[in-house]
Amino acid sequence: MIGPSDHRDLIRAITEDFATRFVPGGTLAYVGVTAGISFDSDRLGTLGVRIASHEKMPDVLLHDAQRGWLVVVEAITGHGPVDNARRAELKETLAGARPGIVYVTAFPSRAAMVPYLRDIAWHTDVWIANEPSYVIHFDGDRYFVPYETKQSEQRG
Repeated sequence: MIGPSDHRDLIRAITEDFATRFVPGGTLAYVGVTAGISFDSDRLGTLGVRIASHEKMPDVLLHDAQRGWLVVVEAITGHGPVDNARRAELKETLAGARPGIVYVTAFPSRAAMVPYLRDIAWHTDVWIANEPSYVIHFDGDRYFVPYETKQSEQRG
């Protein structure tokens, strides 16, 4: 069973390891953790993100101003993977966001990922904390980039 300390450990790995490797120079805009929630309301407002309910927010939001991305990371220890239903919910929750959105599910290990493989939504990415140098992309012709945005459509 996954407990609160496992969730905090994975969130820490996301904010320290994942962010450093895959969103270099990015800014942490939101973190929902078991012990409390931390967010930069001014930055979120600038990005067009309004928080109606923390329950619908992802575990981590990273803003990559250089690339014009909002990287949405779900820890498997929280809501579960970014499956089709969760992706639709996040898309609705973040509907006002101006940057292109990249959806990522974070797992502590490959073994933890296996039961969820068939549920992970297409056009999303997976990051595994104990193998931090790699991201697994689920289909599509674009790797680790936003889908379904004006900006990504212009890039073709």
